[in-house]
Amino acid sequence: MGAELIVILLQILRIAVPYVLTSVGATFSERGGVVNLALEGLMLAGAFGAAYGQYRTGSALAGIALALFSGFAVALLFAIITITLKADQIVAGIAVNILVMGATRFGLTLLYGSSMNSERIAGIDVPFLFLDPLFLASIFSVPVGHFLLFKTPYGLRLRAAGQSAETAESAGINVDFMRYSGVLISGGLAALAGAFLVFQQHTFTDNMSAGRGYIALSAMIIGKWTPLGAVAASLMFAAAESMEIWFQTGWIPSQLVQTMPYVITLIVLAGLGRRRGKRAEGR
Repeated sequence: MGAELIVILLQILRIAVPYVLTSVGATFSERGGVVNLALEGLMLAGAFGAAYGQYRTGSALAGIALALFSGFAVALLFAIITITLKADQIVAGIAVNILVMGATRFGLTLLYGSSMNSERIAGIDVPFLFLDPLFLASIFSVPVGHFLLFKTPYGLRLRAAGQSAETAESAGINVDFMRYSGVLISGGLAALAGAFLVFQQHTFTDNMSAGRGYIALSAMIIGKWTPLGAVAASLMFAAAESMEIWFQTGWIPSQLVQTMPYVITLIVLAGLGRRRGKRAEGR
């Protein structure tokens, strides 16, 4: 029983890594006033970059570097559309997700001759999860993110940009610059989440993020737009996903079991429906 409990806990921690990285990154974007619905596309871009980078070089480090480059590139595109061109953030986020889904599918066909999956890669070869650098990055992202947001002048300026752009500008803060930085941080962390996914599965598969970006956004909202709250909500969703795996025993329809994380997301968000975000968020 003790060994089984340890296995379950390790499984929850492993599942939580993409949620933690993406939701912590989302707090920076949202605190700056940008609703980042493009998290799904950012994760996919990072996963594809990591898979191709390691496939071409044999190096996981090169894969991580290409994942970050891909995540920053997509985040920059999203920032230009929403901050500079002032397009609707919700519509732009969905459009970016669709764009990345199509681009990665085309990339699979072009580079691997398959529209479904890439060639197998080695991933990060470590004997324990606790030695995985991306797992460690997810752990450190929480206290570092909290410190940056609430203990530094940068965090104060970013939160001011998200609370009231007019007031921030009158105080001499470059609102567009702060919002760009928040979106780019979000893109980098979401890309690392995608890299973790692809290294764990040892191959990139079409649409492998499978809604995790949206769940991470929900975790950030449930966590009250803070890294500490986001990680707590991420662990809750990871536990729900772990339950999905353990409950696939045959006597419960698999389709019903697979809906558990999303049903829990809807229930929790419905309970938080009357809470309001930052005043300048989405504008």
